Amino acid sequence: MANLPRSRSGRSVREVACQVAREEGALLVDYFRRPREALGVKSKSRGNVVTEADLQGEKLILKRLADEFPGWQVMAEESKAKVNDSPYTWIVDPLDGTNNFSFGLPYFCVTMAALHDREAEFGLVYDPLREEMFWAERGGGAYLNGQPLSVSTKDDLVDSLVALDMGYDDARGTEMLEFLRCLWPGVFSFRILGSGALALAYVALGRLDAYMHRRLYPWDIAGGTLLVKEAGGAVTDWQGQPVSLQTQSIVAAGPGVHSLVMGRMTGFPSS
Repeated sequence: MANLPRSRSGRSVREVACQVAREEGALLVDYFRRPREALGVKSKSRGNVVTEADLQGEKLILKRLADEFPGWQVMAEESKAKVNDSPYTWIVDPLDGTNNFSFGLPYFCVTMAALHDREAEFGLVYDPLREEMFWAERGGGAYLNGQPLSVSTKDDLVDSLVALDMGYDDARGTEMLEFLRCLWPGVFSFRILGSGALALAYVALGRLDAYMHRRLYPWDIAGGTLLVKEAGGAVTDWQGQPVSLQTQSIVAAGPGVHSLVMGRMTGFPSS
Protein backbone atom coordinates (compact mmCIF):
# COMPACT_ATOMS: atom_id res chain seq x y z
CA MET A 1 0.00 0.00 0.00
CA ALA A 2 2.75 2.41 -0.97
CA ASN A 3 0.16 4.87 -2.24
CA LEU A 4 -1.59 5.20 1.13
CA PRO A 5 -0.29 7.33 4.01
CA ARG A 6 -0.11 6.19 7.60
CA SER A 7 -2.72 7.34 10.06
CA ARG A 8 -2.48 10.22 12.52
CA SER A 9 -1.48 7.68 15.21
CA GLY A 10 1.19 6.19 12.96
CA ARG A 11 -0.65 3.01 12.02
CA SER A 12 -1.25 1.56 8.57
CA VAL A 13 -4.60 1.68 6.79
CA ARG A 14 -4.98 -2.06 7.41
CA GLU A 15 -4.30 -1.78 11.12
CA VAL A 16 -6.82 1.02 11.57
CA ALA A 17 -9.46 -0.55 9.32
CA CYS A 18 -9.30 -3.94 11.03
CA GLN A 19 -9.64 -2.36 14.48
CA VAL A 20 -12.58 -0.22 13.36
CA ALA A 21 -14.25 -3.21 11.67
CA ARG A 22 -14.02 -5.25 14.87
CA GLU A 23 -15.49 -2.40 16.88
CA GLU A 24 -18.32 -2.04 14.38
CA GLY A 25 -18.78 -5.80 14.34
CA ALA A 26 -19.29 -5.85 18.10
CA LEU A 27 -21.98 -3.19 17.73
CA LEU A 28 -23.72 -5.26 15.02
CA VAL A 29 -23.67 -8.42 17.10
CA ASP A 30 -25.19 -6.53 20.02
CA TYR A 31 -28.04 -5.23 17.85
CA PHE A 32 -28.47 -8.61 16.14
CA ARG A 33 -29.29 -10.25 19.47
CA ARG A 34 -32.15 -7.83 20.10
CA PRO A 35 -35.79 -8.46 19.10
CA ARG A 36 -36.66 -7.25 15.60
CA GLU A 37 -39.00 -4.59 16.99
CA ALA A 38 -36.01 -3.06 18.80
CA LEU A 39 -33.94 -2.63 15.63
CA GLY A 40 -35.74 0.47 14.38
CA VAL A 41 -36.34 -1.04 10.93
CA LYS A 42 -37.42 1.55 8.36
CA SER A 43 -38.21 1.07 4.68
CA LYS A 44 -36.18 2.95 2.05
CA SER A 45 -38.01 1.27 -0.84
CA ARG A 46 -39.71 -2.06 -1.54
CA GLY A 47 -37.49 -4.79 -0.12
CA ASN A 48 -34.86 -2.29 1.00
CA VAL A 49 -34.64 -1.37 4.69
CA VAL A 50 -32.34 0.47 7.07
CA THR A 51 -31.93 -0.17 10.80
CA GLU A 52 -30.51 1.70 13.76
CA ALA A 53 -27.49 -0.59 13.50
CA ASP A 54 -26.77 0.79 10.00
CA LEU A 55 -27.07 4.39 11.16
CA GLN A 56 -25.22 4.12 14.46
CA GLY A 57 -22.57 1.87 12.94
CA GLU A 58 -21.86 4.29 10.12
CA LYS A 59 -21.47 7.15 12.60
CA LEU A 60 -18.99 5.07 14.58
CA ILE A 61 -16.90 4.13 11.54
CA LEU A 62 -16.84 7.61 10.03
CA LYS A 63 -15.82 9.15 13.35
CA ARG A 64 -12.94 6.70 13.80
CA LEU A 65 -11.72 7.17 10.22
CA ALA A 66 -11.97 10.96 10.41
CA ASP A 67 -9.89 10.95 13.60
CA GLU A 68 -7.15 8.85 11.99
CA PHE A 69 -7.29 10.08 8.39
CA PRO A 70 -8.55 13.68 8.44
CA GLY A 71 -9.15 15.27 5.06
CA TRP A 72 -9.90 12.06 3.15
CA GLN A 73 -12.95 11.92 0.94
CA VAL A 74 -15.69 9.55 2.11
CA MET A 75 -18.44 7.62 0.32
CA ALA A 76 -20.86 5.76 2.60
CA GLU A 77 -24.25 4.14 2.07
CA GLU A 78 -26.30 6.07 4.62
CA SER A 79 -24.53 9.45 4.68
CA LYS A 80 -23.94 12.33 2.31
CA ALA A 81 -20.61 11.91 0.55
CA LYS A 82 -17.67 14.00 1.75
CA VAL A 83 -16.10 15.38 -1.42
CA ASN A 84 -12.92 17.46 -1.67
CA ASP A 85 -9.69 17.49 -3.67
CA SER A 86 -7.93 14.78 -1.65
CA PRO A 87 -6.60 11.87 -3.75
CA TYR A 88 -7.64 9.50 -0.94
CA THR A 89 -11.13 8.09 -0.40
CA TRP A 90 -12.78 5.76 2.10
CA ILE A 91 -15.76 3.74 0.90
CA VAL A 92 -17.82 2.34 3.77
CA ASP A 93 -20.82 0.09 4.34
CA PRO A 94 -21.31 -0.55 8.06
CA LEU A 95 -23.83 -3.33 7.44
CA ASP A 96 -23.99 -5.13 4.12
CA GLY A 97 -26.87 -7.59 4.28
CA THR A 98 -29.33 -5.41 6.19
CA ASN A 99 -32.36 -7.42 5.08
CA ASN A 100 -30.79 -10.62 6.42
CA PHE A 101 -29.84 -8.80 9.62
CA SER A 102 -33.34 -7.41 10.16
CA PHE A 103 -34.91 -10.87 9.79
CA GLY A 104 -32.42 -12.55 12.10
CA LEU A 105 -30.51 -14.36 9.34
CA PRO A 106 -26.83 -14.70 10.33
CA TYR A 107 -25.27 -13.61 7.04
CA PHE A 108 -24.06 -10.00 6.97
CA CYS A 109 -20.81 -8.07 7.22
CA VAL A 110 -18.90 -4.82 7.57
CA THR A 111 -17.03 -3.70 4.45
CA MET A 112 -14.57 -0.90 3.73
CA ALA A 113 -12.13 0.11 1.03
CA ALA A 114 -9.36 2.71 0.83
CA LEU A 115 -8.72 4.27 -2.57
CA HIS A 116 -5.94 6.36 -4.09
CA ASP A 117 -6.93 8.28 -7.21
CA ARG A 118 -10.13 6.19 -7.39
CA GLU A 119 -8.27 2.86 -7.44
CA ALA A 120 -8.76 0.46 -4.52
CA GLU A 121 -5.50 -0.05 -2.63
CA PHE A 122 -7.03 -1.85 0.35
CA GLY A 123 -10.27 -3.75 0.84
CA LEU A 124 -11.86 -5.37 3.88
CA VAL A 125 -14.87 -7.58 4.60
CA TYR A 126 -15.56 -8.62 8.19
CA ASP A 127 -18.11 -11.20 9.32
CA PRO A 128 -18.51 -10.49 13.04
CA LEU A 129 -20.58 -13.59 13.83
CA ARG A 130 -17.88 -15.94 12.54
CA GLU A 131 -15.02 -13.56 13.39
CA GLU A 132 -13.72 -13.86 9.83
CA MET A 133 -11.63 -10.89 8.73
CA PHE A 134 -11.01 -10.82 4.98
CA TRP A 135 -8.62 -8.18 3.67
CA ALA A 136 -6.55 -7.49 0.58
CA GLU A 137 -3.87 -5.04 -0.49
CA ARG A 138 -3.31 -4.21 -4.14
CA GLY A 139 -0.31 -6.23 -5.27
CA GLY A 140 -0.03 -7.85 -1.84
CA GLY A 141 -2.54 -10.70 -1.94
CA ALA A 142 -5.78 -11.50 -0.12
CA TYR A 143 -6.13 -13.03 3.35
CA LEU A 144 -8.58 -14.50 5.83
CA ASN A 145 -7.45 -14.06 9.43
CA GLY A 146 -3.89 -13.82 8.14
CA GLN A 147 -4.01 -16.91 5.87
CA PRO A 148 -3.61 -16.42 2.08
CA LEU A 149 -6.69 -16.82 -0.11
CA SER A 150 -7.07 -18.39 -3.54
CA VAL A 151 -10.14 -18.59 -5.76
CA SER A 152 -11.62 -21.82 -7.06
CA THR A 153 -9.64 -23.44 -9.86
CA LYS A 154 -12.63 -25.20 -11.40
CA ASP A 155 -12.95 -24.99 -15.17
CA ASP A 156 -16.49 -26.28 -15.57
CA LEU A 157 -19.94 -25.08 -14.60
CA VAL A 158 -21.48 -28.46 -13.83
CA ASP A 159 -19.68 -28.68 -10.48
CA SER A 160 -19.83 -24.94 -9.72
CA LEU A 161 -21.78 -23.33 -6.90
CA VAL A 162 -23.01 -19.98 -8.20
CA ALA A 163 -24.34 -17.23 -5.94
CA LEU A 164 -26.43 -14.19 -6.84
CA ASP A 165 -28.64 -11.52 -5.39
CA MET A 166 -31.82 -9.96 -6.76
CA GLY A 167 -31.32 -6.36 -5.69
CA TYR A 168 -34.04 -3.71 -5.43
CA ASP A 169 -34.64 -3.00 -9.12
CA ASP A 170 -37.52 -5.18 -10.35
CA ALA A 171 -36.45 -5.08 -14.00
CA ARG A 172 -32.84 -5.99 -13.23
CA GLY A 173 -34.00 -8.72 -10.87
CA THR A 174 -36.17 -10.19 -13.60
CA GLU A 175 -33.20 -10.13 -15.99
CA MET A 176 -31.19 -12.04 -13.41
CA LEU A 177 -33.83 -14.73 -13.20
CA GLU A 178 -33.91 -15.00 -16.98
CA PHE A 179 -30.16 -15.44 -17.10
CA LEU A 180 -30.33 -18.18 -14.49
CA ARG A 181 -32.53 -20.09 -16.92
CA CYS A 182 -29.66 -19.87 -19.41
CA LEU A 183 -27.36 -21.54 -16.89
CA TRP A 184 -29.74 -24.08 -15.39
CA PRO A 185 -29.39 -27.07 -15.14
CA GLY A 186 -25.77 -26.76 -16.22
CA VAL A 187 -24.47 -25.71 -12.79
CA PHE A 188 -24.23 -27.58 -9.49
CA SER A 189 -26.63 -25.18 -7.75
CA PHE A 190 -27.53 -21.54 -7.07
CA ARG A 191 -27.56 -19.60 -3.82
CA ILE A 192 -29.28 -16.26 -3.14
CA LEU A 193 -27.30 -14.95 -0.17
CA GLY A 194 -28.23 -11.33 0.57
CA SER A 195 -24.79 -9.72 1.00
CA GLY A 196 -22.77 -8.91 -2.09
CA ALA A 197 -19.64 -7.99 -0.15
CA LEU A 198 -19.58 -11.23 1.84
CA ALA A 199 -20.34 -13.28 -1.28
CA LEU A 200 -17.34 -11.70 -3.01
CA ALA A 201 -15.19 -12.64 -0.02
CA TYR A 202 -16.46 -16.20 -0.36
CA VAL A 203 -15.46 -16.22 -4.04
CA ALA A 204 -11.97 -15.07 -3.01
CA LEU A 205 -11.83 -17.92 -0.50
CA GLY A 206 -13.16 -20.52 -2.96
CA ARG A 207 -16.33 -21.27 -0.95
CA LEU A 208 -18.25 -20.02 -3.98
CA ASP A 209 -17.22 -20.56 -7.57
CA ALA A 210 -18.97 -17.44 -8.90
CA TYR A 211 -21.09 -14.47 -7.84
CA MET A 212 -23.36 -12.36 -10.05
CA HIS A 213 -25.47 -9.26 -9.60
CA ARG A 214 -27.26 -6.90 -11.97
CA ARG A 215 -27.14 -3.71 -9.90
CA LEU A 216 -24.74 -2.92 -7.09
CA TYR A 217 -23.22 0.24 -5.59
CA PRO A 218 -19.61 1.24 -4.83
CA TRP A 219 -19.92 0.40 -1.12
CA ASP A 220 -21.16 -3.08 -2.03
CA ILE A 221 -18.20 -4.04 -4.20
CA ALA A 222 -15.15 -1.81 -3.61
CA GLY A 223 -13.64 -4.03 -0.92
CA GLY A 224 -14.82 -7.39 -2.21
CA THR A 225 -13.67 -6.95 -5.79
CA LEU A 226 -10.11 -6.29 -4.63
CA LEU A 227 -10.29 -9.47 -2.55
CA VAL A 228 -11.25 -11.52 -5.61
CA LYS A 229 -8.59 -9.97 -7.83
CA GLU A 230 -5.82 -10.44 -5.27
CA ALA A 231 -6.92 -14.05 -4.73
CA GLY A 232 -6.38 -14.72 -8.45
CA GLY A 233 -9.96 -14.31 -9.66
CA ALA A 234 -11.61 -12.38 -12.45
CA VAL A 235 -14.09 -9.55 -11.84
CA THR A 236 -15.89 -7.72 -14.66
CA ASP A 237 -19.21 -6.16 -15.49
CA TRP A 238 -21.69 -8.07 -17.64
CA GLN A 239 -19.98 -6.76 -20.77
CA GLY A 240 -16.66 -8.19 -19.69
CA GLN A 241 -15.22 -4.75 -18.89
CA PRO A 242 -13.12 -4.00 -15.78
CA VAL A 243 -15.08 -2.83 -12.75
CA SER A 244 -14.94 0.77 -11.52
CA LEU A 245 -16.84 2.93 -9.04
CA GLN A 246 -19.49 3.38 -11.74
CA THR A 247 -19.94 -0.36 -12.34
CA GLN A 248 -23.37 -1.74 -11.45
CA SER A 249 -23.47 -5.25 -12.91
CA ILE A 250 -20.81 -7.71 -11.78
CA VAL A 251 -19.51 -11.21 -12.46
CA ALA A 252 -16.81 -12.50 -10.10
CA ALA A 253 -15.30 -15.99 -10.30
CA GLY A 254 -12.19 -18.03 -10.76
CA PRO A 255 -10.76 -17.46 -14.26
CA GLY A 256 -12.11 -20.67 -15.78
CA VAL A 257 -15.66 -20.36 -14.49
CA HIS A 258 -15.74 -16.63 -15.25
CA SER A 259 -14.94 -17.31 -18.89
CA LEU A 260 -17.69 -19.93 -19.10
CA VAL A 261 -20.30 -17.66 -17.50
CA MET A 262 -19.41 -14.82 -19.86
CA GLY A 263 -19.73 -17.20 -22.78
CA ARG A 264 -23.40 -17.78 -21.90
CA MET A 265 -24.15 -14.05 -22.05
CA THR A 266 -24.15 -13.73 -25.83
CA GLY A 267 -27.30 -11.83 -26.79
CA PHE A 268 -28.25 -11.15 -23.19
CA PRO A 269 -28.76 -7.54 -21.94
CA SER A 270 -25.46 -6.35 -20.48
CA SER A 271 -26.07 -2.78 -19.38
